[in-house]
Amino acid sequence: MTKTPHARMKDEFTTKDKLVEAVEKLATEDLFVDRINDVKGLRLVSNSKLLRLHRILSDAKQRFGTREKLIGAILELEKRVKDAGYRKRLEGHPLPQLVDHHDSALKRKRRSDARAEPKPERKAPRPAKAAAPAKKAPAKKAPAKKAPAKKAAAKKAAAKRK
Repeated sequence: MTKTPHARMKDEFTTKDKLVEAVEKLATEDLFVDRINDVKGLRLVSNSKLLRLHRILSDAKQRFGTREKLIGAILELEKRVKDAGYRKRLEGHPLPQLVDHHDSALKRKRRSDARAEPKPERKAPRPAKAAAPAKKAPAKKAPAKKAPAKKAAAKKAAAKRK
């Protein structure tokens, strides 16, 4: 059974203050767009959001180092390196969205590369067996005569009685 965010926070960081400090330490200017309310700060953010943010920040820092390198990797995957407008638009996205965008682009590229690879050659098919002699179709039976309708039979019987 999965643990609650509070239990995970207790296991990994012991207190929420330590979790907030860890997120603030990772959220440097070269990696994170600061959209945090100065009055409230990260103390009032839920444990699950803080844990997710810590996971994404540490992953992005390990894989890419900076936000610019992450955006560059996305542009390379999508073959839009020279597109300045697209780069500017990506710079406005928050880091979690950029990481998700990169992972999706990577999946699409792998899928297209797999389709582009030539398929391995198959073995030559076995020669077909000699066809069995065709069976004669059974002769069709003559259609059976239908019984007279009940109304017609009733009328005939009534006419005979008279």
